Amino acid sequence: MQTRTLGTTGPQSSALGLGCMGMSALYGDPGDRAECLATIHAALEAGITLLDTGDFYGMGHNELLINEALRTAPAARREQALTSVKFGAQRAVEGGFIGFDGRPSAVKSFAAYSLQRLGTDHIDIYRLARVDPDVPIEETVGAIAELVEAGHVRHIGLSEAGADTLRRAAAVAPIADLQIEYSLISRGIEERILPTARELGIGITAYGVLARGLLSGHFERDRQLAAGDFRAASPRFQGANLHRNLDLADALRAVAERKGGTPAQTAIAWVLAQGADIVPLVGARRRDRLAEAVGALDVTLDAGDLAAIERAVPADAAAGDRYPTDQMALLDSER
Repeated sequence: MQTRTLGTTGPQSSALGLGCMGMSALYGDPGDRAECLATIHAALEAGITLLDTGDFYGMGHNELLINEALRTAPAARREQALTSVKFGAQRAVEGGFIGFDGRPSAVKSFAAYSLQRLGTDHIDIYRLARVDPDVPIEETVGAIAELVEAGHVRHIGLSEAGADTLRRAAAVAPIADLQIEYSLISRGIEERILPTARELGIGITAYGVLARGLLSGHFERDRQLAAGDFRAASPRFQGANLHRNLDLADALRAVAERKGGTPAQTAIAWVLAQGADIVPLVGARRRDRLAEAVGALDVTLDAGDLAAIERAVPADAAAGDRYPTDQMALLDSER
């Protein structure tokens, strides 16, 4: 497994991370529990060390799943694992999202519950899921810094933060990485956020690298999404937008086939090629999809390949926003 360092102050991580959200929530029915556990074990065996979760994924279910996977993994693999945890999203009993809380007291309370569910004495990277507009980022980061000083957290991360927020946060304490959506069809970070992160020595953990399945090569045009699958409300999966985006996926498939790889591998390899400071998160919840994603590490893209991919999927070619309007308004990275 190739490795990369998260920023100038963060830990060394595998070049790919495993995003565990889909094993508990938001893609309709949770994945098969036994297969999800086997997938985490397979990821660890393949050398993937970075496990990404959120305390609100299944309202704690995902952290408990990771706890079980790590407890039942070989000791050597368990000791190499890094936990990346998002916090702050508030949910109703019915499952809806009802706000974000970045107050210092809430930060410490969220952390206490996550440590208990994970069954560990520390979280490797701890991050606010969305910037709380009612709490200065300095206060939220300062609270995480106190958790670092106490030994409960190893590194501070951010999620979906804009360039100005990155600067303010980094003035308080070292920031290891920014978790943010980045893929061939979500390239908004390239103008200001990515250059600012690099200036400040902040790494990137990129989620959505397969555009929630649009670029995977496995999404059928007539597919009916399951009840509870959040993609049903995503503008990129609606009507003409969906067909336009799948046209882009078809164009990517043609490039991938010429390279002897799959669309998913090519899309992941493209993100890997954007800089050694970027770690893509792959959201596999089955071992076969994980194996395909790991295969991206064997895909080498030269200048000609990158140019061909750009022609197939130009920047700003995606149809539709990456979130519904009300959720876009919550993204500090889009301001």
